[in-house]
Amino acid sequence: MKHILKKKIIIPVLALTILFTGSAFKNDFFEIAKQIEIFTTLFKELNMNYVDETNPGDLMDTAIKSMLHDLDPYTNFMNEQDVEAARINNTGDYTGIGAKVRTLKDKLVIMEPYKDYPADKAGLKAGDEIIKVGNTLVETYKEDAGDLLKGSPDSAVEVTFKRQGKTQTTTIKRAEVEIKAVPHFSMVKDKTGYIVLSKFNSKAAYETNYALRDLKAQGAERVILDLRGNPGGLLNEAIKIVNLFIPKGQLVVTTKSKVKKYNRTYYTQKDPIDTEIPLVVLIDGGSASASEIVSGSLQDLDRAVIVGSRSFGKGLVQRPKQLTYGTQIKITISRYYTPSGRCIQALDYWNRNDKGEAVRVKQENYNAFKTKNGRNVFDGGGVFPDEVLGASKNTAITNAIANNHLIFNYATTYYYNNEIDNINNFNLDGSDFSNFKNYLKTNKFSFETETEKALIKAFEAAKKEALNDNIENDYSTLISNLNKTKVEVIDENEDYLLQQLTEEIVKRYVYREGLYDYYKIHDPVIKKASEILDKPSTYLNYLR
Repeated sequence: MKHILKKKIIIPVLALTILFTGSAFKNDFFEIAKQIEIFTTLFKELNMNYVDETNPGDLMDTAIKSMLHDLDPYTNFMNEQDVEAARINNTGDYTGIGAKVRTLKDKLVIMEPYKDYPADKAGLKAGDEIIKVGNTLVETYKEDAGDLLKGSPDSAVEVTFKRQGKTQTTTIKRAEVEIKAVPHFSMVKDKTGYIVLSKFNSKAAYETNYALRDLKAQGAERVILDLRGNPGGLLNEAIKIVNLFIPKGQLVVTTKSKVKKYNRTYYTQKDPIDTEIPLVVLIDGGSASASEIVSGSLQDLDRAVIVGSRSFGKGLVQRPKQLTYGTQIKITISRYYTPSGRCIQALDYWNRNDKGEAVRVKQENYNAFKTKNGRNVFDGGGVFPDEVLGASKNTAITNAIANNHLIFNYATTYYYNNEIDNINNFNLDGSDFSNFKNYLKTNKFSFETETEKALIKAFEAAKKEALNDNIENDYSTLISNLNKTKVEVIDENEDYLLQQLTEEIVKRYVYREGLYDYYKIHDPVIKKASEILDKPSTYLNYLR
């Protein structure tokens, strides 16, 4: 059997070697074939001879994920469900209930119902916990329970859900759902237009183009483009959006790879909409990838003033490759560089620390580049705004609070316990923050820092070595001080946490559409952008 396996593998490898003779890949094929043969024989022997029953699919899934884990977080294997999710993300179209849903072991949680879509029309609200779809209990469904909500347009499904401890049922009539790349655009004030671009799907440039033309028709003589929280998407859409403000034939981005065919330069291809209209672009730590191409390129070309906080720092480009049985692998194929020549990648996945963690590029190692007008810009840590505002510390503790959905859950409780007559007058204060901290205690929020883990490990080692009598008091004091520090860190991030709470609560009352209207009144970053645009001399001074 082993001899036959070898023949099956080596023959195609030889053919490929002949096909690619003279290329850089030639020397890799024999090593690849060797490793495939080793893995194939190991996989066969393991599944045939292991003492207990094995699941080949689960084993292979673990093997693939473990292999890719050591590369970067963007090189991923995608099963058929993942491929469909990526298609929906890129096109923005699907058939379903029209809601953002989180899947848990025993329930499906409505995170955000989209206004006037099926879930909303059926009366579902954020925080509702679906426990049964049709006759199927979510807790006993072994596949992805989210699939139970999918179906053909106009088909109906009954769901059983819990809201504030009470069980209810409703019927949802499925429909085609379109997730807009530009969920909102309007006039912020006289002569200033505001465009929110939330993702770079295949309709991003078209919708941004439409919004820009519409606002100009309404009298907009200056524009704010909001990319905050935009995780990116399609590279070509980013280039088209830059092209709205930049003349035809301008270099926007360059990609560099070890594979020559992926080394490309991307230029604007069409005549722009407006190369003169004053433009401010808003970014934050959630602005990544294509968002950074747009903001970084417009900054390099001195075409826009960038306002907000430092962007995420993703300077890597991925491309999906088709595999068998409807699966894909999304591979990081290159790095991208903005017109000045900088790559804004913040994390170094190829030179990790002793714990195997990617290391952030140190500021002293940033390299300076020049914009079109000769201003200094830097690589290595995301796009740095021309006007820094609204930066959050985003500590491990605040991330843990968000990741445990405590902000979301608090907003749910707040919504059912408070009536708000005019959402535009809504404002959280110090007493609300105290209530939130009490909520964290009531829900037994705990976060173990890396320092605590190290102390616990050291103390356990001391006990084994019978040294704990001497250090127990010191250990208790250190842990007590650490707990005090954690409380202080939460207090230091009061503004950031109140902002997150405010956004989540406002959406409960007036949906996401109402949140953007609330932003226009209360958001300090939008206010600052408007101030910059209101004074031409101030605006131009940023670009000189």
